[in-house]
Amino acid sequence: MKYRKLGKTGLDVPVLSFGASSLGGVFRSTDDGESVRTVHTAIDAGMNYIDVSPYYGLTRAETVLGQALRSVPRDRYLLSSKAGRYGEREFDFSSERILRSVDESLERLSTDYLDMLFLHDVEFGDPQQIVEESVPTLELLKQQGKIRFGGISGLPLSMFELLLPQMEVDIILSYCHYALNDTSLLSLLPLLESQHIGLVSASPLSMGLLSTRPVADWHPAGDELKRVCHEAALYCQQQGVEIAQLAMQFAVQQESIPTTLVSTANPDNVLRNVRWIEEPIQTEVLEEVLRILKPVHNQTWASGLELYNRPVTNGGEA
Repeated sequence: MKYRKLGKTGLDVPVLSFGASSLGGVFRSTDDGESVRTVHTAIDAGMNYIDVSPYYGLTRAETVLGQALRSVPRDRYLLSSKAGRYGEREFDFSSERILRSVDESLERLSTDYLDMLFLHDVEFGDPQQIVEESVPTLELLKQQGKIRFGGISGLPLSMFELLLPQMEVDIILSYCHYALNDTSLLSLLPLLESQHIGLVSASPLSMGLLSTRPVADWHPAGDELKRVCHEAALYCQQQGVEIAQLAMQFAVQQESIPTTLVSTANPDNVLRNVRWIEEPIQTEVLEEVLRILKPVHNQTWASGLELYNRPVTNGGEA
């Protein structure tokens, strides 16, 4: 497993990290015993940065992850969780709720501190409150020794463009913006680099768009984007290549993105994913997939407050 520095945190993170959302049963029914084995397999395989949230499975993911981590020495893994989002439409970015949320997460996760805390999907919060109340609470949590580094997460890149110049954070988590069908995250790199902000990228499969399986009913992508992504996945299948492998290889090859989160609750999938990223990418297949996806390149969907749902400054081209 290769490792890269995570911005000004100085942390060494694996290029492929473990997203624990699957442990909450958010994608399929899961067995807690298998989930625990999956966490141990990930850590042993070098995927020793784990990300979770109280929102995933409505605290179940944190609870199961805590069970898995009880038998693992604390210095063997890096751990991040989130605060601010607690349900599909339940958000609370007040200082009081963030502080209480972290205490609850620490108890569920069987640890005294988090390496990182993200304010979860801040595009659904009031921007003024995020800047003036929520982010300063991260500093308080640092002083209390409950987190080492803090930042924000969300979908719209324009949200980061608007908020980051107004605040001091260590890290951000972006998802669905560095994948075969969408590389618009590259447009944000100059801003992140100017502030030495660590970047965590998630969902190289675009929340299931890059798959031969039917896209989940809840997926917010438009019909054209779903259709073209499915076409690309079928092409890969015809070539004897899984588009998931191509997508992960594509993601970890980008040196400017320190780590990419991938979620599973199956230990065999963990080992497969690690093996995949160590194999050479099939260049000809990649080129054809990018050609198929070109008509929908950088297409995304709305999330949160209307003011964030606009194109990024330079159109996302890179």
